[in-house]
Amino acid sequence: MSPFRFSDARKPQRQRGYFIVAAGEAEPLDRCRPLFDDLGQKTFVVDRFPPKANLVKLSGNFPVASMIECLGEAVALIRKAGVDPTQFLAILTGSLFAALVYETYGELILEERYRPAGFTMPLGLKDMRGVLAAAGAKNVPMPVASLLRDHFITAMARGKADLDWSALARLAAENAGL
Repeated sequence: MSPFRFSDARKPQRQRGYFIVAAGEAEPLDRCRPLFDDLGQKTFVVDRFPPKANLVKLSGNFPVASMIECLGEAVALIRKAGVDPTQFLAILTGSLFAALVYETYGELILEERYRPAGFTMPLGLKDMRGVLAAAGAKNVPMPVASLLRDHFITAMARGKADLDWSALARLAAENAGL
């Protein structure tokens, strides 16, 4: 599904939208602001040094991938125990985890709707490798990122490269014997 909804031919309207993370000198960023506003629902300028924007993007995708992994494992446990996974997701998103990221990926996981991919397994792997490289350069241990990297590799080795990265939940289900 496209993240755009077209209300007229001139400007796409955001359904869920991307966030733009930018870095650089103020004047060029100001010139690009109209483009950023058209492409994303919000723009964050993080620094004058452009590579920091990439680090923020990679570091932002790390907790999303972590959440997908954890939610996938929890849903596998719930399913294996015979608990209704839809009820489980409703409890999570109606209490401590009332967040769009849980609602969105939770629905994909429960419906096993991994195509079309919004963000593929190779892209998830690329980001985890990037996070780990940045962490290594700063001597920051990130054992969960290492686990995620390994799970992306495992998913791809099992023929899931073309699936959305939320299919990490399918890997968790398979590992649970489901």
